[in-house]
Amino acid sequence: YGLGRMLPTVSGLSYLEFLSSGILCYGVMNSASFEALWSAFTRLKHQRTWESILNAPMTVTDIVVGEWLWAALKGALSGVAILVVMILFGLVKSLSALWVLPLIMLTGMAFAGIALVVTSLAKTYDLFSFYFSLIVMPMMLVSGIYFPLDQLPRALQIAAQVLPLAHAVILARGFVVGAPLNHIVLHVGVLIVYGATGLLISDALIRRRLAK
Repeated sequence: YGLGRMLPTVSGLSYLEFLSSGILCYGVMNSASFEALWSAFTRLKHQRTWESILNAPMTVTDIVVGEWLWAALKGALSGVAILVVMILFGLVKSLSALWVLPLIMLTGMAFAGIALVVTSLAKTYDLFSFYFSLIVMPMMLVSGIYFPLDQLPRALQIAAQVLPLAHAVILARGFVVGAPLNHIVLHVGVLIVYGATGLLISDALIRRRLAK
């Protein structure tokens, strides 16, 4: 409504439509990552909540899966809040936007898995600041949230293809505001791979850490 009114359409969308669908995924990533980093680490190291849970008939895998799903759910709740705002602003084009609900949960699971790997390796909270500064912020800038991927240098376009956020943004933009959408299976597959791989690696690392 400010600068966006002075900009031309982007990939056939108003800039507000283009930006909001990207911010939807960024909000999911940010919320899921925060929960699986700072909050999970606090329960792991300082409150020692996980060690207490192990006194019950629970396994390390139970705890890790629970943390993973909880972080993903918090990310999804953030996504739903942003989606509601988009609806109020008249940015949602059709009922196909309902597909974004499983998408934001899947996106939350992908980033929660990555964040739990970082948590399993962390000794202090400082590592999380490095993770956000060196990985999350650059990923946000090259994943098509603020400007189209085809305007990036070729090397960055290629790099974006292996980043989960770029695939989430493409799907969200197609579902919510009607941008052209191809290769849905590929985009979904990338998110599933990140989430599952992160879960498996973090489970192994946390199991080793708690055994010490």
